[in-house]
Amino acid sequence: MGGRLRDGGHFTLIIPGPAVPDDAAARIRFIQAETRLSPVPHVPEIRLWQADDATLLWQRSEDELGVIGAALPFWAFAWAGGRGLARHVLDRPELVRGRRVLDFASGSGLVGIAAALADASSVTAADIDPFAMAAITLNAAANRVAVTPLMADLVGAGVEADVVLCGDIFYDRAMTATVLPWLRRLAASGITVVVGDPGRSYRPEGGVALRATITVPVEAALEDSASKAVAILTILPA
Repeated sequence: MGGRLRDGGHFTLIIPGPAVPDDAAARIRFIQAETRLSPVPHVPEIRLWQADDATLLWQRSEDELGVIGAALPFWAFAWAGGRGLARHVLDRPELVRGRRVLDFASGSGLVGIAAALADASSVTAADIDPFAMAAITLNAAANRVAVTPLMADLVGAGVEADVVLCGDIFYDRAMTATVLPWLRRLAASGITVVVGDPGRSYRPEGGVALRATITVPVEAALEDSASKAVAILTILPA
């Protein structure tokens, strides 16, 4: 990660040429050009590089970078589940304080940044999208915290963490069927697994413990209402 300069209230990441591959540098430039650094609603302690229009940004990523069939830009928004979970972490820092945290399916890095601000001993933010790696790098720098981006599919693997945090992961049947048994195995190994879920269709009905419910504002273009009640759930062992 390069150095940072504050200029007019904004942070600019300084990219060291030889140390950053051309494709990574291009992603960082693209994010800075196509999104804006702004506070997260209901989590104003954190600023993220955020987009205003998902479809337009998706098209731009294909046009500008030649990434045909690019993944949806989940990294460019603070989704409801992540907002609620980040708020919970900041309000209940004892969940992560002094502990190793993995932010799984991190997207923008919002939840991992919240954990770092809440004094986690270390934070790793994992995702399978290379754009998420660039976004996490930029967003961690903007909030002056240390978060390690990790591009890897961790499902099924053991993890070196005390706490695994997941924002908004139960939106897809196949993903839930794959990820949930793994999270239960992690819980059985002694890891605390906490998910923020705003009522997605495939949220499990059993095998979870409700920690809190947090109502957060959301964008009409992304959701079906102006706000969502986010359930903060502890995943119980298998």
